[in-house]
This record gives sequence, C-alpha cells and structure tokens, in this order.
Amino acid sequence: MLTAESIRLRAQRSGLRIGLGVGTDVEKAKRAKLEAEDLGFADVLLYNDAKRLAEDLLNDRIDAAVRGDIDSNRAMEAVRRSFQVNRVLRAAFMQPRGGRMFLLAPVGIDEGWTIAEKVEIARLSARLMRRLDIEPEVGFMSGGRTSDKGRMAEIDRSIEAAEAATEIAVSEGIRARDVQVLIENAAKECDVIIAPDGVSGNLIFRTLHFLGGAAALGAPVLNIDRVYIDTSRAKTSYGDSIALASALASMR
Repeated sequence: MLTAESIRLRAQRSGLRIGLGVGTDVEKAKRAKLEAEDLGFADVLLYNDAKRLAEDLLNDRIDAAVRGDIDSNRAMEAVRRSFQVNRVLRAAFMQPRGGRMFLLAPVGIDEGWTIAEKVEIARLSARLMRRLDIEPEVGFMSGGRTSDKGRMAEIDRSIEAAEAATEIAVSEGIRARDVQVLIENAAKECDVIIAPDGVSGNLIFRTLHFLGGAAALGAPVLNIDRVYIDTSRAKTSYGDSIALASALASMR
C-alpha cells in the first residue's frame, strides 16, 4: 500500500539534488532543507527565481524541483515556457486521516474541463502510479448520480462527461469506473480520483487538507518528463514534498 511513510522510505539515501523554491518565507525553506538533508532525502538547493528553477530542472542541473512558496502563477509559467507545454496538468498525493493515499486531480482551477483533458490526466496519473508499482483504479467523478439526469443541464453535462471519459479510458486499457458524485466511495476504492473540473478538484483538495487534516505531499506536474512538485504556500513544511520529489526522481 502506498503511504506517506513508504514514500519517505523510497527517498532515503537517494543522493539526488533537489531544487526548492523560496518566496517570502525564507526560514520555512531553510527548515525544510535541513530536515530533508538530515533525513537523507536529498541535497537541497534553494532558488528564489522561478525561471532558473525550471531551467535547471530542464537541463539536468538538478534531479527534481519543488515549488515551495514561489508564486504559483510565476512558477507554472516558468514550467510552461521551459518545457514548452500549453498547459500544466497536476495531480496531488492525498492521504485523509485514517484513510488510504490516492492521487487527486485536477487541482489547478483551469485544468480538466474537457473530456479529452480528463482522459489525459487519467492516462498520465496511471503512468505515474505504475512507477510506484501500483496498477491503479481510476475513478471519474461528476456533479451528481446517474439518476440525477434531467434536474439541470449543467449537471447532465457533468454526468455525461464522466461517463464518456470512463468509456475512453477503459478502451485504452485503464482500469476506470464512473464513481458519480460519491467521493466517499472513491476515496476508499480508487487510487486516482478525477474531479468533475479544476474548481471542484481544488475545493476538494483544500477541504481535505486544510479543514480535514489530510496529508498533502504535493502535486507532481504530469505532462513533463522531469519531476516538478507543485506545493501549497500554506503548507507548514516542505519536507514531505522533497521526499516525494526524491522518490519519483530516483525512479526516472
């Protein structure tokens, strides 16, 4: 089973170089660096320039990157420009209290709004989980139960999109199911949960983490060939995100 502890174990003694972004909270970044180095997760280099962090990752000067508290818009724009992608797709490793770990996506408010993008996120998330030796079960969420069709046009579109995305994913050999609006079941049974859209995914993330106390290790950028972990500036420590970056980079 994938847990925060199993990821930390994978990261130990990696000997990798991880770049950590530094925004306004320099002391938090320094504490994360010391924690990660003391635990043997990586040698941590601090960056206050989003562009340089992305470019050093692209050019293999570092093995992985963690955004830290650099401004999200600047950090993701630097990733888009450096890696020449039109949009950044991310999925967050979450572990609710007393529950199992899963990948939640989309977590960016502008991600996952089309059927094609939902399937792409599922495809990339499944590939990431396989690197961690898990053949994932993917659950596509919608805004209601199937029986809710006809109550509102927007709800109908959400339900139909989840059904269509599930059908496409299954046709590609992905173990996928339509979990409807039942996130409580998906969290128990699925390794990857695809929210109806980026806004609802972001709200699920924030509710689980900031109100529910779920562990949130970070959100790898799925559609680049390097390890870049997006993080929330509200995290109290980036140690677990550095561990995640190290664990994933060690399997490249």
